[in-house]
Amino acid sequence: MGKFCGKRDISELTANALHREYGSKQADVFVLFGGSILYGVDILATALRHQVAKKYVIVGGFGHTTATLQRTVMEQYPDIPATKMQEAEIFAALLKKRFDLTVDYLETKSTNCGNNITYLLDLLQKKNINFQSIILAQDATMQKRMSACLAKYVTSNIQIINFATYQNQLILKNQQVTFTKDIPGMWTPERYMKLLMGEIPRLTDDKNGYGPMGKNYISHVDIPKDVENSYQFLTAKYPQINRPSNNLYFS
Repeated sequence: MGKFCGKRDISELTANALHREYGSKQADVFVLFGGSILYGVDILATALRHQVAKKYVIVGGFGHTTATLQRTVMEQYPDIPATKMQEAEIFAALLKKRFDLTVDYLETKSTNCGNNITYLLDLLQKKNINFQSIILAQDATMQKRMSACLAKYVTSNIQIINFATYQNQLILKNQQVTFTKDIPGMWTPERYMKLLMGEIPRLTDDKNGYGPMGKNYISHVDIPKDVENSYQFLTAKYPQINRPSNNLYFS
């Protein structure tokens, strides 16, 4: 499920990788979404340094991951007043502090994946940024959904390039569930599992999902059989790790 949700369409954020896969050394736009863990800033810095896009945007207001992000930043960077900032502002401050880099635009009003995309498109239109290719960088648990959401609003000739901000796996070590990689700001295993488990019913295109047959928030997504089987097995055995939607951030 982690590999399915945390999609990466290129092996690395470099001009050469883009050229190999898409025939161009630069995308028109690169977007980092605020729902990511802190390591998303490292990914954004890499994109900026390698000049993989012409314009860079950070998107994120206050959503279900914001409070966790604020606490983490306040613990590690107490000079950043994170509790008074939206997600995009927090990531911009981290980008400046750690790498002395800046982006072109911030979007700070969105609260969920749906208006992450619609507000982003509004911003690009307002700034007269026409694009044919766009790189999306979101938390691995939400990358697939973010891409499917954008696909709902743009024509099929727009190249949507996925680059999840991390890829990690859960393993059992010394009778404890842990990760194969030590990634800065990584969710706890329990939180990561809940986020992942919440994605499959959202991505499933039925009356309860977010696709055209359900709430129609995103474009149709095909769920591979092995992913569906894994989800059903874990739901039956560990129902407590499912994550229902939160209407607090609906708009």
